[in-house]
Amino acid sequence: MAIEANGLTKRYGEKVAVDDLTFTVKPGIVTGFLGPNGAGKSTTMRVILGLDRPTAGHATVNGKPYRDLPAPLHEIGAMLEARAIHTGRSAYHHLVAMAQTHGIGRARVREVIDLVGLTDVARKRAGGFSLGMGQRLGIASALLGDPATLILDEPANGLDPEGIRWIRNLLKGFAAEGRTVFVSSHLMAEMAQTADHLIVIGRGRLIADTSVSDFVAQASHGAAVLVRSPQATELREVLVSPDVTVSAREPGLLEVHGLTSAQVGEAAARAGLVLHELVPQQASLEEAFMQMTGGEVEYHAGALGASEPELVEDLA
Repeated sequence: MAIEANGLTKRYGEKVAVDDLTFTVKPGIVTGFLGPNGAGKSTTMRVILGLDRPTAGHATVNGKPYRDLPAPLHEIGAMLEARAIHTGRSAYHHLVAMAQTHGIGRARVREVIDLVGLTDVARKRAGGFSLGMGQRLGIASALLGDPATLILDEPANGLDPEGIRWIRNLLKGFAAEGRTVFVSSHLMAEMAQTADHLIVIGRGRLIADTSVSDFVAQASHGAAVLVRSPQATELREVLVSPDVTVSAREPGLLEVHGLTSAQVGEAAARAGLVLHELVPQQASLEEAFMQMTGGEVEYHAGALGASEPELVEDLA
């Protein structure tokens, strides 16, 4: 049940929201969908779900456009806007209304309510829900048809730490069953723990289609190596060269630039020097993301100064 985008383009007047995107979201893994604000993530998801018509190209799920799926709720569970609910209905009746239009029994409604942790508030009006509770109800709606594919836009938004851990385990378990998971998020630390693969876009264009480990490794190229040794002074003399810089972080701890951890270890072995610790420094997913997308941010924050009176007046 793969998701495929081929040459996907979406224009709104003069603005190009999605620009010739081609990628495949495979089953059995969690695929993270990353990009700065305004990158085109939500538009791409809307096109996949048939909510927007592409200007060019096409998107399919299991080889078919969304509109051609015979039982879409049973094939694709989606959450693009968790608060798009009838605020006067209870969580239970909101889900029952959805279930009745798709031939789903009330037993499944009770099952997903329990699964997302809303059992105690199931009969309360959804309009009084917190952001996190609304997210859980949106996820329950996506899971209602027991679909083979999940498409979720910022599912962890508003969740507390326990809720974030819950959604992480839910998505990983869903993928482990051989299903397809396509999820966008701005929480980079969480994506680093949840996603196996990444689709990264900026200004509607594809920046990266790669594993999380490869994405981070690319950004970590040339990073420092930390070495702890009781013979740090001798090791520094062995390592220093015109292309290698070595600095002391503290007694017995060196920071090496210009060599890999393997090269540092081999040089120490040749010199007969003892190492207690050898740690290559790796960029975080957030650092890798910022490095890869820095030029694709649509809006940059800046400081307001006395030289910008018109801007200050506009914001007043």
